[in-house]
Amino acid sequence: MYPLKFKKTLVKKVWGGRKFNSILDMELPDESLYGESWEVSSHKGGLSYIENGEYAGCSLVDIINKNKEEMLGEEIVKRFKGEFPLLIKYLDINDRLSVQVHPSDDYALRVEGEFGKSECWYVMEASEDATLILGVKDGVTKDIFKKKVESKDFSELFNTIKVKKGNFINLLPGVVHATLEGSILICEVQQNSDTTYRIYDFDRLVDGKLRELHLDKALDVIDFEGKVQISTSENRQKISLVGAKKEELVRGEYFNVDKYLIDGIFEDETNSNFKILSILDGVGEIICNNISYSIKKGDTYFIPAGLKTILKGKVEILKSYL
Repeated sequence: MYPLKFKKTLVKKVWGGRKFNSILDMELPDESLYGESWEVSSHKGGLSYIENGEYAGCSLVDIINKNKEEMLGEEIVKRFKGEFPLLIKYLDINDRLSVQVHPSDDYALRVEGEFGKSECWYVMEASEDATLILGVKDGVTKDIFKKKVESKDFSELFNTIKVKKGNFINLLPGVVHATLEGSILICEVQQNSDTTYRIYDFDRLVDGKLRELHLDKALDVIDFEGKVQISTSENRQKISLVGAKKEELVRGEYFNVDKYLIDGIFEDETNSNFKILSILDGVGEIICNNISYSIKKGDTYFIPAGLKTILKGKVEILKSYL
């Protein structure tokens, strides 16, 4: 096996922009606004196809089905019954992301027939006024929330926070979130799910129609006591390694995420399970089995289980794994 790079699945969004081209150097097919680039996905909503090497043209699902343990690792195959458990995206948010919430596994499997959605955001770029809605204010109950939303009175409902480049936000199921002001470019790591319950969409029209809302389901899953975990580059511990500095961003039930600042040559630990490398900034190369693969900002690579990787260059990388 070798490091796999996938064709990007680009998704138009009413809140999207053009930063995939201007900042991440992606080729966009037209002048539309694009909000999501699905980088590594086995989800039916945006299945990934390999673009490099021997398996070019094959889907992630096909390769996993033929080489489950070699691709995912024995532990992951057993735990997730041979399914790929993550979904990796870049998000370009240039207008208000709808006020929304995601369900837990228990609710989503029962109601939607797919996993819930725990996710995290690494802020790659942010305008000076970038502001998010993250959770509901203390004292807001389900009844209060329902009455105020139905009357479109959103005062004193939500916690808001300004964000900047380098912030990391861990969004557990049940936490209400949205973008309120400014623009942000995000690397998103999440469970393999696309279930979102919209609470309010700012009365925007898409093709002349309001987008569907899901208030009843949202009320079922909102965690009114939920607290958001957010860290900044300044307050995270830097672990010095040979050729790199490491920041442990999250250790969770569904994914672990670390950030590496590489300057020189760094030999990454060999994981018994797969890992995903999202290139946040800089240029460099991945070396596996004495073969070099060039990397640059906006790239994403799937590293199969047990594959030894050496990273070289001056580059910032987000590593997602289990």
